[in-house]
Amino acid sequence: MIHRVVVGLLAILLAGCAGVSPKRHSPAEIAAYTPESFVAPIASADGERSEADAAAEKIRAALAQPGNTAAAAAALDAILFLNTERETGRMLLAATLPVLAGRPLDEQRAILSVAHALYAEDAAPQLRQLLPQLATPREFSIAAYTILKADASPGTRAALRETLLLRFPDGLAEPRLRALMHVLTTDLAAERAQRPPLADLLAAPFRAASPLLPAIVSFQRPGRNYFGLAMVRGADGRFVRNADGSYFAIPHLARALSTLPGTITNGNTPQGLFTIVGAGTATNRWIGPTPYLESKVPFEATVSEFAHAETSGEWSEQHYESYLPPTWRNYAPFKEAFLAGQAGRNEMLLHGTTINSNYYRGASYYPGTPSAGCLVAMESWDPADGKLRNSDQLSLAKVFTRAGTDRGYLVVVEIDDRAAPVDLSEVVAEVARAEQRGAVTAAANVPRPEGVRSAAFPAPRSHGRAPRPLPCRSPCRHRR
Repeated sequence: MIHRVVVGLLAILLAGCAGVSPKRHSPAEIAAYTPESFVAPIASADGERSEADAAAEKIRAALAQPGNTAAAAAALDAILFLNTERETGRMLLAATLPVLAGRPLDEQRAILSVAHALYAEDAAPQLRQLLPQLATPREFSIAAYTILKADASPGTRAALRETLLLRFPDGLAEPRLRALMHVLTTDLAAERAQRPPLADLLAAPFRAASPLLPAIVSFQRPGRNYFGLAMVRGADGRFVRNADGSYFAIPHLARALSTLPGTITNGNTPQGLFTIVGAGTATNRWIGPTPYLESKVPFEATVSEFAHAETSGEWSEQHYESYLPPTWRNYAPFKEAFLAGQAGRNEMLLHGTTINSNYYRGASYYPGTPSAGCLVAMESWDPADGKLRNSDQLSLAKVFTRAGTDRGYLVVVEIDDRAAPVDLSEVVAEVARAEQRGAVTAAANVPRPEGVRSAAFPAPRSHGRAPRPLPCRSPCRHRR
């Protein structure tokens, strides 16, 4: 009975963005919302304390049940989420890895993901022994990425390639294994240096049909250790500006707690092109009640849904490439979203957060709150009653739907690898070039919708008291 309860709790923790619900929001409704429209009891001090205590209890339960891998998996997930009890986690992991090959896949995934996030160097020796016993591409890949994180030497890379080919001799078409082999055989820094012109991507229509649809562009760093930056290209081909003429832009975090690559369940948001198919309210309380924008990758979205038009055919790499400008069609990193969809990832939404930033104080992405693969905009909640104070997510939803449509595209693109948040100055010249190529009207300044506040948190840093929301145990559910 205890085992079933713990596994059930773990399933809740890993349910992630499980965000799609019957409640949908029209553009007119979104335009009318203000921060005062939303309350999240879990973001209050009392709600947070209750949930933090429940997470801490999972750690105590695992210590009281030595050898119970389900309890250890739940505890490790809580340790990662609360960013606490690192030594306890190290002990639980060391006791669990030797028997992990015989455990259920969800336990394997949870434990291996925490090993990757927090304990790569400690876990690598045991994982080298475990790797040949892992029979599924997902779990094998997580373990391999963890070993590589601890030691990226040529010898380790060669050994991982050999093990992969021995374990899956006919599996290199499998999307997770394909992505892993690419990492093991490619100089990624050199590949990024060959990135096609950014303006080509920013000016692309993304579909043959007219009219042009709005698009959110989220500029990110490789590794996702710092805030990215989200902007909105309107249906006129120009990027939306505030009333003062400045570009609308908000900090945007695409980092997963696991820090795994985008083709892996609950890993970072994959790089590439998504479609956006409306707005809703999440069933996951860690996301909160602010409307999310529902973005989908290929395969998760049907061919017609992705195109926002009735269309025939089935998904293929060539079909995905047809949405991209010619200069980007052979750029492998931008196909990560396609491979993620092929691997079964889903519900990688654009959403807010009720997570308490203080859990991650001192991190390079503070005061951001990691997710399980979604794109997270900053929000601040009143600790007294859980009422929404400020929301970049609401601003983003208002700007995206301002022309009366909630359909369009999302571009997640990695720019230079710097140890700093993405700044508007890094991309503004390419944005201007794209506007010159792609704009269909001459409207230079577009007044922001009523209630929109550009960058409720102008820079990814502390603003005195950190927001009082609470962890997105797994803000986005991904199937496989």
